[in-house]
Amino acid sequence: MPDAEIAESPHKGQRGLRRLFNAFLYSLSGLRLAFRHESAFRQEVALAAVLIPLACILDVATVERVMLIATVLLVLVVELLNSSVEAAIDRIGFDTHRLSKRAKDLGSAAVLLALTGLALVWITLAGPAIVGLAGTVFNNWDNVHRV
Repeated sequence: MPDAEIAESPHKGQRGLRRLFNAFLYSLSGLRLAFRHESAFRQEVALAAVLIPLACILDVATVERVMLIATVLLVLVVELLNSSVEAAIDRIGFDTHRLSKRAKDLGSAAVLLALTGLALVWITLAGPAIVGLAGTVFNNWDNVHRV
């Protein structure tokens, strides 16, 4: 094999379905590790466990439902990337370095922006539907208890 074709990493040699299967297993391992070791990820998964089913029952258009769910998933993706940056920095060392701090702060800022986007989309798209749903629930509750 010519030098140009030698993989940059010994882990890059597999192809086809075996590579896809291994990638899937690595992804599951990553999710498991994030859930086990990252409290922020666990909190965001708990938020997702509430918001995604809520998005499915709200009276919104299909594209709005997709946007509501996509913003929740985006927060999880950004948190995973932030956690991976933090793990790589911590692997290098725990001493304080301005570039390490910058990398960690930038990752944290990315999570903040994703959460801000989630809040804006949910307030704009789901807010009116939630208010309508709450009104219906309270009106039904009031009618049942008048009898």
